[in-house]
Amino acid sequence: MNPIRRRRLWFVVALVAAAALATALVALALQRNVAYLYTPAEILDGRAGAPVASGEARFRLGGMVADGSFHRESGSMQASFRVTDGDGELPVVYTGILPDLFRENQAVVATGRMQDGTFVAEQVLAKHDETYVPKEVADKMGMAHEKHGIETPAAEAEY
Repeated sequence: MNPIRRRRLWFVVALVAAAALATALVALALQRNVAYLYTPAEILDGRAGAPVASGEARFRLGGMVADGSFHRESGSMQASFRVTDGDGELPVVYTGILPDLFRENQAVVATGRMQDGTFVAEQVLAKHDETYVPKEVADKMGMAHEKHGIETPAAEAEY
């Protein structure tokens, strides 16, 4: 092989290696920022996977704030409540200011990690009007309602 072809070959090999490295770094960065949405039942029965249950993975928890479950000590920023999807309930702890629309029996999506059987939220999002439920939460809660034979009003089916 003559020197010019050898130099071109090394250039192509280096270019392919650089492209592979860049692709791997982008994929790794995107993977860290992806937060999948799970319901309490999926987490409690193990369908969400081991990294979610062990607290290694950051994910979104979606469902409804259970009736009578919200507690905040006076003078504290730490709030605790339970999120339910009809099949299971999961305790949630959040330190910070909750959205104005946050209340019991309303849809909520929280981002965070599991820690000792409790979901520790970093961010809490509440619904924005009377008929809105995030699509993923509505789909998963609809499946839970079908499983338990609960009839849902037509207004809940719209998002």
